[in-house]
Amino acid sequence: MRGPVTRKIRVLVGKPGLDGHDRGAKVVAAALRDAGMEVIYTGLHQSPEQIVEAALQEDVDVVALSILSGAHMTLFPEVLELMEKRGLGDRLLTGGGIIPSEDMDSLARMGVGRLFGPGTSTQDIAVYIRDWFSSEHGDGASVKRASRMMPTRSPSRTPRVDGRAPKSKARSAPKRKTAKKAAKPARRGSASRSTARRKSSR
Repeated sequence: MRGPVTRKIRVLVGKPGLDGHDRGAKVVAAALRDAGMEVIYTGLHQSPEQIVEAALQEDVDVVALSILSGAHMTLFPEVLELMEKRGLGDRLLTGGGIIPSEDMDSLARMGVGRLFGPGTSTQDIAVYIRDWFSSEHGDGASVKRASRMMPTRSPSRTPRVDGRAPKSKARSAPKRKTAKKAAKPARRGSASRSTARRKSSR
């Protein structure tokens, strides 16, 4: 039974090499986004170095490559090696394209995740990624990483250490205004009485 995912899974969809057909990659990217994941699409003609650099900068959980050029036996191992060198060896490398089953088996032995061929349901891809994430990270890692990604509160909203609520400036403002209004009639009254005394003495 899969545990609940406490944050969105981040997926990078890449198109390495000279392959200029990205319709399938865009369909997969949209489907994963509709499944509740955060998806970054690199665009066409990306080198393995550019894809891994983007994965590092975006702090993704999954790198998914779409390869239709037939260069999968070169590009997948190269991306996998670069991921390990850049400290992303614990992330999932998956993808799809026109890849013979025997090549899929060879890439799996190298450490590449499950690969999907033409006609695969996008729902199956989303389920596979969620299952991998849950099995690899679990709820504890999800919560821990989610807390690191939360924005820091501004100091004005931070509760005091002693547990008391900070004084509100809006509450003290009316008191100062009331004091000024009350002081003005007192000065006027005292001035009128002193004038009256001077007139009566004359």
